[in-house]
Parts: sequence; structure tokens; C-alpha cells
Amino acid sequence: MFAVIDIETTGGNPSRDKITEIAVFVHDGEKVVEEFSTLINPERRIPPFISSMTGITDQMVAQAPKFYEVAKTIVEITRDKVFVAHNASFDYNFIKNEFRSLGYNFHSEKLCTVKLSRKLIPGKPSYSLGRLCRELNIDIESRHRAKGDAMATVKLLELLLQTNSNGLIPELLAAGKNIRQFNAYITWEMIEKIPAKTGVYYFFNQEDKIIYIGKSKNIRQRILNHMGNGSSGKSIEMADQIRRVEYKVTGSELAALLIESDEIKTHQPFFNRRQRRCFFSFGLYAKEDQNGYLTLKIEKTRPGDNPVTCFSSREKARNFLFDLVGKFNLCQNLSGLYATSGACFQHAVKICKGACIGIEPPDAYNRRVTEAMEHATLPQKNLILIDRGRTPEEKFLVLIENGKLSATGFLEVDSSPLTDPEQFREYLKDANDNKDSRQIVSGFIRNNKVEKIIPL
Repeated sequence: MFAVIDIETTGGNPSRDKITEIAVFVHDGEKVVEEFSTLINPERRIPPFISSMTGITDQMVAQAPKFYEVAKTIVEITRDKVFVAHNASFDYNFIKNEFRSLGYNFHSEKLCTVKLSRKLIPGKPSYSLGRLCRELNIDIESRHRAKGDAMATVKLLELLLQTNSNGLIPELLAAGKNIRQFNAYITWEMIEKIPAKTGVYYFFNQEDKIIYIGKSKNIRQRILNHMGNGSSGKSIEMADQIRRVEYKVTGSELAALLIESDEIKTHQPFFNRRQRRCFFSFGLYAKEDQNGYLTLKIEKTRPGDNPVTCFSSREKARNFLFDLVGKFNLCQNLSGLYATSGACFQHAVKICKGACIGIEPPDAYNRRVTEAMEHATLPQKNLILIDRGRTPEEKFLVLIENGKLSATGFLEVDSSPLTDPEQFREYLKDANDNKDSRQIVSGFIRNNKVEKIIPL
């Protein structure tokens, strides 16, 4: 799968300039299957010569989302896909730098259509997108706009895929490298038999011991990525040790996460050592300050403490807190996102109600913080979560009783409603209720990422 991307910016220096527009087209090698595009507020003036070239003005981006507000969407739409762009390093470095400013390490395999065009269709007078498209009779609508240039790059990629008679773009390109250079035991024929579905996968070494457990919405693609990942010594070491691969299709991403968490705790794989004890090493903590305001802070979790909720990385915690602050109109200063000695920026744009400078009373502000904290935790009540199963006739169920994970499992359903735990309890297995499983489930409830939630 490819994520074909184009951006517009305030200039050419990724460490200084900012993105003003982005477009992403997901391509499966035959057609576009998903797309996303938006203007982005760069939070700075756009130079006149840039506006003259792109047509994007300060007025156009004034009400557009800021990068952090679309960051999650960009991560999700590009995950497990090859990052494709014309002069890919330019777009990639800008996006990576935007994520770096949020404390997130964006990483993807890259494919540059400039370099690929030089190899597959040599001898052209120019390989700039505009001139190359004219040479190849590819129409560009809205030149120097992200969506128009990204779609032109899609058409160029499709032409290059058709031209690929000499095998320069094999299907293995999706992983960025040929898996054979790391492991002679795992063949493409073996990988091809693995379904491109949501599930959990297991790597075994020559002693037939599990050395790694993972989950993905596309287990074939994720396994292929592992086999071609030469970004670190540990990645190469693991790929070299793999002798056998097993997998479980789950259908539900929630099921995959819960199974992955339990299996890692059970088998203690060597290459999952960071996840052996706890997936969630960062917590969101609440504390009242000297002025009576409830403040929020992200810290590393410690044995015996009681955070509001937990996360697997500081970046995820920070991104979640940004969303929480926006949803409940909280103060970025009191939430530990931007420390200031006076009013926070959000107050200047009339989002924060002034708790940072004592204008909003503590009791009014604290009510919203309390609501935000309740939103972030597993509901202290009885629920049934219903999600997709492994087949159209099947569902994955999670039973929560008294705020604890009670049972999970797959169940073939009929026309009768699932409202009574006794209807299906005998078909489910007792669940491991722990901090990791609670955080996984609460995240899905919080974001309405299951098909149905039924209060009991």
C-alpha cells in the first residue's frame, strides 16, 4: 500500500518553515482507496511570494486546523504504507519535523517518484513534476496546490507501476527493502499466504520459541515491514532470527490489542522486552495547585501510583492531552502543555476562559477538569462492548462488570439482542483485568471505536 503525499509550505526550510496544506491519497497498487486533504494553519504569516505561487493566503488558513489537530489522522492514514512523493525527502522532512515538535517520532519507508522516474523512464529533459507530467501527458489540476500535485503524483506512480517490466518495483517494495537480504528462511510465497487482515502475529526462532508478538490492522504488511526493516541493529537481529511465522485473525482491532497484551505477558518474548511488564509507561496525573486549580501533568508511571489514565509513550500521552484540553476548553498552561508566566495562548484566542490568570474561578474550571478525567477513564459501570468478528456472522464481545474487565470472546450472533450477560457468558472466557487491558478498553470506549456499546 502506498500513501501518496504532497504538501505546501511557508518556505523551503523544514526546521524554520511550516506546512500550510497537505493531501494524502492511499493507493493499493491499482487504484486510490482513501484520501485526506486539508489546509493547515501554520501559525505564522505566509510570505507574499509563496501566496503568489500557491494561491494560499493568510486569510484562507486563519480558520484551518493547526497541524497538531490533524496529526492523528495523518499518522493513521499513513501507517504501514510506503510514503510516496515527488522529491520525497522534501515532504517527508517537513512532516517529520512537524511531528518532532509535538514530541512524536514519525517514521515511514519512502519512495521518491523523481528517483524512480529517472530509472524507469530515463532521458527526459527535466524530472520536475510539472515538466515531467507535460512530457507524459498527465494533467495537473491546481498546480502548486497539495491535492492537485498529489493526484498528479498518483497518476505518475500508476504509469511507473505499469512501466515496471524489469522488476524495479516488486510487491516487496511496500516494505522498502527486499526481505531476502535479511533472512533466507522466510520467502515471499510464505508471506503471500498471510491475509491482509487485522490480527496478532508471532515470530519463532530456530528453537521454535516465540521471540516477538505484534498486532496490526494488516498483519501481512506489518510482517513484511519487519522483514525489511534495517533501521536498527535490533531490527536486523530479530529479522535474521525468524524461522517461522504464525498468526491469528481477529477482525476487531480491540481483540487484537487485548490478545497481544495477554500473550506478551504470558510468553515474555525477547524482542518485546519493553512491553513485558506494562505497555503503558506514561500516565496522566491530576493535582491541585496552590490556587485551588486542578492541574494535569504527564509523568512516567511508578509502582503503586494511581494515574487518571496511561499511555505507551509520551507522544501519545501528549497528543491525547491536546485533544482533551480542546474538548473541555481547559488551560494549556495548567495542563502542562505550554508553561507561561501569564495568560496562555489559548486565552489570547478566547479558548481558555482565564484560569491561568485567575479570571475563571477554581470551582468552575475544576468541574470541567473532573469531566475530562471521567472521559479519560474506564466507566465504573456495567457494559457490553460489541465489535466486528472474524467473519460477518461473528462478533467480538467484551463484558465490563463493576468497572472491571470481566470476560471476552467471539460469538456467533443471531437476531436476538445481546443485552443479558447470562445469554452469552458461557461462550466467553474470563478476561485478565489489569492496568494494560483497562487502558486498551477505555481508549476504545472513549473514541467510540467499537460497533456498539450497551449499558447493562
